[in-house]
Amino acid sequence: MIRPIYLYGSGVLREKAAPAELEKKEEIKQLVADLWDTLADSEGCGLAAPQIGESTRVVVVDGDVMSDIYDYLKGFKRTFINPEILEESEEKSTYNEGCLSIPGVYCDVVRPKKIKVAYYDENFEKKVEEFDNFAARMVQHEFSHLDGVLFTDLVAPIRKKLVVKKLQKISSGRVPTRYKSKIR
Repeated sequence: MIRPIYLYGSGVLREKAAPAELEKKEEIKQLVADLWDTLADSEGCGLAAPQIGESTRVVVVDGDVMSDIYDYLKGFKRTFINPEILEESEEKSTYNEGCLSIPGVYCDVVRPKKIKVAYYDENFEKKVEEFDNFAARMVQHEFSHLDGVLFTDLVAPIRKKLVVKKLQKISSGRVPTRYKSKIR
């Protein structure tokens, strides 16, 4: 089911999400399905459960939408349940990020270039995987949502001052989106 994406100013985006209760498999499967449906409708490359109003540690990422730029992302789709970053590289990379919850705002964000992650997949199998380059960035961006951190929190203070008016406009509901959205 396609669900509305919560926009900047919604309290759920600032909460530390609770671990998914793995014994509630059917509820988690439905949440994952809703995330995938909503992501496909919004044409984004990743979505975290808090972005659809569920303060639960579940994320989906779809690199296919970026594969015209990064060919190594062709077929890169992951579901992360209760993810945990185990290692981060000292080497960093900078990329101009955007977010479905903060439409029309883009800022350079510095993040580790490589990460190692433990998580449960959509079949509730425990996985440990390493990601680098843009795959690592997508994953880290979405994982940040699970801790109530938005990409705008990670930008240089001067840059944040430049986008504060846009953020205020979003939080007051005065921003158009091409997908279902809401503020709570």
